[in-house]
Amino acid sequence: MRGRDALAGSLFSYVDLEKRVRADHPLRVIRTIVNTALLAMSPDFDRLYAQFGRESIPPERLLRALLCNTNPP
Repeated sequence: MRGRDALAGSLFSYVDLEKRVRADHPLRVIRTIVNTALLAMSPDFDRLYAQFGRESIPPERLLRALLCNTNPP
């Protein structure tokens, strides 16, 4: 079963993470593009995952983690 892709900006911080990064930071544009692409892929992910069982880590979260990897092989 596919887990939900809920973004938690203040998971371990009392300060809003959106306020810590300036509004014109270039990675904000990239994040928008990535989130739009992953949203378009969401129906495909739904078809690939079973409708029952234990929830998985959302594939969107896994793909975002791959993009953040600073030590590629």
